[in-house]
Amino acid sequence: MDFSGIKAVISDMDGVLWRGDTALPGLRLFFDTLRARGLPFALATNNSSKTQADYVRKLARLGVPGVPETAIITSGTATADYLRAHYPPGARVHVFGADGLRAVIAAAGFTLADSNVQAVVAGLKWDLTYDDLKRASRLIMAGADFIGTNPDATFPLPDGLAPGAGSMIAALRTASGREPIIVGKPHAPMFEAALAALHSAPAETLMIGDRLDTDIAGAAACGLRTALV
Repeated sequence: MDFSGIKAVISDMDGVLWRGDTALPGLRLFFDTLRARGLPFALATNNSSKTQADYVRKLARLGVPGVPETAIITSGTATADYLRAHYPPGARVHVFGADGLRAVIAAAGFTLADSNVQAVVAGLKWDLTYDDLKRASRLIMAGADFIGTNPDATFPLPDGLAPGAGSMIAALRTASGREPIIVGKPHAPMFEAALAALHSAPAETLMIGDRLDTDIAGAAACGLRTALV
């Protein structure tokens, strides 16, 4: 790869910059290098459990202050954009996911509800219970649209891989008999959002990720250059 042709960088976060709350080697040097070379960057993650502000604070704790919220694209923010494009303001949405996803969907102007909903949005849920699965699957079976934030079957933690949003969405798919609309990587919306934030062309943008099936395959399909961690 001719790196001289790279004018912007998109990076995944979990498994690339850190595992859990542990920074991976070279984290601060990576951002120092981008800034020294004047390369604009965006951080695009399939993790929907945190808000953009959560990630800004985490980066600062790990020694990378000053990252603006606009540089953070999550499958949660991409899902909120999808909802805005397809549902009226205030539409009732059931969120099967973490508090961060709930906050993003509420901030986008939708009403969080557990009954009479137009859509069920499913993501990574740390405190998953049987009742959560039962409630969400019944809403989907009753006719609510089924929207998944991302298809990642696993999630990287310091002690190894753990079930990810894709595993939880698979349980809802099996229980309801319905196929979800998936918004996050490898699908185009997240890459398009990152490119728009960077004002860069795909062929001049490098995507760095740790998953061939989402980060790398999705970026390549959108015409970006790719690097696998």
